[in-house]
Amino acid sequence: MKAVVIDQPGNTDVLKLVDRPIPSADATHSVMKIHAFGVHRYEVLTREGGSPSVKFPRVIGVEAVGEIYATTPNSGFKVGQRVITLNGGFGREFDGSEQEYALVPNQTLYTVDFDGDWVTLAQYPETYVTAWGSVKSLRLTAGQTMLVRGGTSAVGLAMIKLAHAIGLKIVATTRKAERIQLLKDAGADEVILDQAGKLQTTASYDGIVDLVGTATIHDSLAHVKVGGTACVVGLLAGDWIMPDFSPFELQNRYLTDYDSGFVDQAMIDELFDLINTHQIEIPISKVFPLTEIAAAHDYVMANPKIGEVIVTND
Repeated sequence: MKAVVIDQPGNTDVLKLVDRPIPSADATHSVMKIHAFGVHRYEVLTREGGSPSVKFPRVIGVEAVGEIYATTPNSGFKVGQRVITLNGGFGREFDGSEQEYALVPNQTLYTVDFDGDWVTLAQYPETYVTAWGSVKSLRLTAGQTMLVRGGTSAVGLAMIKLAHAIGLKIVATTRKAERIQLLKDAGADEVILDQAGKLQTTASYDGIVDLVGTATIHDSLAHVKVGGTACVVGLLAGDWIMPDFSPFELQNRYLTDYDSGFVDQAMIDELFDLINTHQIEIPISKVFPLTEIAAAHDYVMANPKIGEVIVTND
């Protein structure tokens, strides 16, 4: 099989396409034939050495869609069964998606009810689990208002569509006025500008998901209604630490985060029921073959078009 191995961190030159034997299933792992996977900016960060917990050599990539290639009798899976995987150490503690086959813990393999092609399916695992988990963290009900800060990101677009499907009123933000119509077309009821780290409004909302991150969370909290929740889920600004935070600024509001490592089969079933019922998709900006993985990394960082970047093995 083909695998992209990184022996040491660096630029795209460190992405080496090599031949490896297909792994064998064991009592706690199945072999997944990977048909496609998404590529994200944080995987480029890992390739460059920005994830201290990742030890090289490593095949990176935190999510994949495919089928069971080999398994053991007591795994609960069948050969040929359609599955997805994400996180749980995939591409970080052990080899991940940038290869044709992967040995994956059974506990982080999830079956999916989805009839579309592999590339379409590849848009969902990490992006939509993050989006859905974040929406759920706000504990809102139909008719309440949710603000998505960073709405033009892939997760933001997915969040808008999922929140719309459960009856929330959605306000989205962008730093660029030319993207207002894109957000409205995606399902946002209202779009406001986010300039110099400040929302250009005096309004308050029942819940806010902040995809920009710790750089803007103080301002986001100031726009949450009393009793409401702000969820930090993104790091678009690149900062990990919330500066100068006092719990007293919460003022009877709630602050949380969502990590897509907190997922189970029930959540996947719930998510794909929404996806199938409402035919939810976001744009796929470009598809690359595995042999062009370096170009895929460069494309993600250049961000020339809004949407998911997918690599296919087919």
